[in-house]
Amino acid sequence: MSAPVVIRGGTVAEAGWTAPADVFLAGGKVTALAEPGTPAPRGVTEIDARGMLVLPGGVDPHCHVGFTSGDFTSLDDYAQCTTAAVFGGTTTIVDFAIPRPGQSPADAAHAQRARAAGGLCDSALHACVVEWDETVPEQLRSLVADGMPTVKMFTTYRGETMADEDTILRTMATLRDLGGMVVIHCEANHIIEDTQTRCSHDGRIGAEHMAATRPELAETASVAEVLAIAESLRAPVYFVHQSTPEAVELVAAARRRGVAAYSESVAHHLVLDDSLYAGATPERFVCCPPLRPRPVVDGLARHLATGEITTIGSDHCCYDLAQKESRRSDVRVMPNGLPGVETRLPVVFSEFVTGGGLPVTRFVELTAANPARANGLYPRKGTLMPGADADVAIWDPSAQWTITSEALHMATDYTPYEGMAVTGRPRTVLVGGRVVVHDGVLADPEPRGRHLAAGPVTSPGGRTRAARASR
Repeated sequence: MSAPVVIRGGTVAEAGWTAPADVFLAGGKVTALAEPGTPAPRGVTEIDARGMLVLPGGVDPHCHVGFTSGDFTSLDDYAQCTTAAVFGGTTTIVDFAIPRPGQSPADAAHAQRARAAGGLCDSALHACVVEWDETVPEQLRSLVADGMPTVKMFTTYRGETMADEDTILRTMATLRDLGGMVVIHCEANHIIEDTQTRCSHDGRIGAEHMAATRPELAETASVAEVLAIAESLRAPVYFVHQSTPEAVELVAAARRRGVAAYSESVAHHLVLDDSLYAGATPERFVCCPPLRPRPVVDGLARHLATGEITTIGSDHCCYDLAQKESRRSDVRVMPNGLPGVETRLPVVFSEFVTGGGLPVTRFVELTAANPARANGLYPRKGTLMPGADADVAIWDPSAQWTITSEALHMATDYTPYEGMAVTGRPRTVLVGGRVVVHDGVLADPEPRGRHLAAGPVTSPGGRTRAARASR
């Protein structure tokens, strides 16, 4: 267990409030939030946070660790991914157990869980269903009981991870009754395949044409269909990496009708735009959905302030340049996805808190509290209220620095944010009450990360059962 610590002189920011307070930690937990200057028992280690924000450690709801898709596997393991995460202020990641062809959801989940040892911070898992058969209901019951109540599904990638509408409906209905939720990637595959065929005939299928091969209409069409299924079942649903304001607005309208539907966006869709595909290295920015035109990006970002976006993830996929460049001539077979677990919080803070006036309370809500709630991890994660895990990011809001791949810790040789000037970054990061990162140095490399067994999911902002933990 970690030794007692008090973090003094900082401004604590929660999802609903911010105020000067001293934060007392002991035994791996937050034990008290106290008036500044509250006396501490003898022997307590004091951390000076004057001029700093004291934030709950970030919860990244969307990370792919050692992810295989097609012919490519992303390059990081749990030790590498979680090292990068803590340097960026994230102290909990949620990974995906996506079955390979012929593998059952339960087998994929157990195999991915076995890889989770060795992390510097805690992690949880989304399970995944691709095809329905008579064994799936019992597998889902077992997975939810084992702490995996969220299940990833895809409406695209035929022959690999794509699920049909009947499978989506059956999975939603089963999870609804188990306290679980479908977490879904929505792009209408028939529209994408037709568009890609036409682009290929025209010689426009390389990385520089990525935006044209997966149109915005494919996303909104799929979101509308999945919302109809969820509404008919009265089942909750969470949409990953929504890249257009129209998609977010469809979900928001359904929520106003009483559907428990939630929108995740990711940092690169909120900041980067499709002009990068016209540059010298378009393959570095190939992701699905693709980067959108600047007016679309700006329209999406406006929903951070309206409250229509529920969470911000990274959709971290740690490919390197050799992998990206090897198939750049055909986006149908090249690895898509961007590394971002380390840059998610600094980029979002700089662009929208420092640069856009987003309240720091909303930043905490989007990047820590709501991801914890949506994944059955709150109030253990995503908050600094007494009883929560002692995961803390002491944040320097005025630190000015430039993002470079050489200075990051992800298991790749590039970042999509190369050369971006940002303001704000974590100065000290504690995991379970231990200082893991301080002033850009790894202070404690011992892997103590646990696999988290999540409780039933409920509405972000509502009550949820605390997560359990297992070694």
